[in-house]
Amino acid sequence: MPRFVLLEHDHPGLHWDFMLENGETLLTWRLSRIPAADGNPVPADPLPDHRRVYLDYEGPVSGNRGTVRRVDAGQFEWRLRGDGRLECELTGEFLSGRMILDRSSEPTGTWEFRLFDASGTPSGGRLS
Repeated sequence: MPRFVLLEHDHPGLHWDFMLENGETLLTWRLSRIPAADGNPVPADPLPDHRRVYLDYEGPVSGNRGTVRRVDAGQFEWRLRGDGRLECELTGEFLSGRMILDRSSEPTGTWEFRLFDASGTPSGGRLS
């Protein structure tokens, strides 16, 4: 099963990198805050694919680009892989349930990350 990771990253400002294993690389988005399983959207800026080493890495990032710390990790199963929508079931310590990433209709190219519990409804669970 493919893996995911959520990393706290302190450069250029505090944010969280959400990464999904995709073959030899990681699909990556910068989240403005830690997602909760409440269905509320979290802005997600797409980043270039990252190396798989980040599935297990914590520490300084080369080129004086700050430090990363793993907040959560686990496995996932794809449900939908469309051009503007990705859905998968996450099974992590904190992030568990249906994850939906939708490309915004805004011209900025941003996405929205939403997480629901296993029943598909907001659970109110929160990762701190």
